[in-house]
Amino acid sequence: MTDDVGTIVLGVLAAGLCAALGWLARTSLWKRRLRRKQAFLGLPDNSESLLVVNRDPTTAEPAVHRFDVFALLELSALIKDCGAHVQVVTQDAAHQGFGERTEFCVGGPGSNRRMVAHMAAMLPGVRVNVDPEPGPDRGAFQIGPDRYRMEPGVTEYVLLARLTAGERREARPVFLFCGQRAITNQAATRYLAQHHERLARKHGANSFVLLLKVINSQAYGPDVVELVGDVTKQARTPLAAPAARATHRAE
Repeated sequence: MTDDVGTIVLGVLAAGLCAALGWLARTSLWKRRLRRKQAFLGLPDNSESLLVVNRDPTTAEPAVHRFDVFALLELSALIKDCGAHVQVVTQDAAHQGFGERTEFCVGGPGSNRRMVAHMAAMLPGVRVNVDPEPGPDRGAFQIGPDRYRMEPGVTEYVLLARLTAGERREARPVFLFCGQRAITNQAATRYLAQHHERLARKHGANSFVLLLKVINSQAYGPDVVELVGDVTKQARTPLAAPAARATHRAE
């Protein structure tokens, strides 16, 4: 009987030890993943970040498009997961430099003055057609020698960029979500939320500019996104004099 009790006690102790080791391993893994996420996003514990909100260009009133609101919610969840704090400011009230706090800037240059400043300073190889008049090039991206036109609801493009100013290791990044329509901004924020681990493994703390294609948003919303390519080199190289350009359309 005594031997049986001893066996039971040893079994309980062994099970408790295994459970404790498993919990410690899972906690350690979770902490490592969190630290990588914080490093990639520039959001250590209790740090401050800036979320720059654009305006809805289709209305004269100060308003935010509902898809941009959804984009802000996606970003807010990322920031909260990192244990950081966020200050939300409108695109015409963000009068400060970059590098001190991580910044998330949402909206194309037609609806976000802050985006205009960032693109002029850090993406000299990108031009966005902000002409409000209807036409085939309305909203088109020019990236280096290539032009990317949108077909609303069918094929639309958005730039997702992580940029740092200068060579300071402690400089915080600026994330840009520059889309041809509001729904593409949300698609880019969702892409970042879903793929930040893969992006961190590939790019580390380096700057990058990705061109994404949002497919059939009128049916699938912001969920079907295709990576067109890494356009960092083209986007960061000043545009040359006008020349013949390739035009990309949906097939």
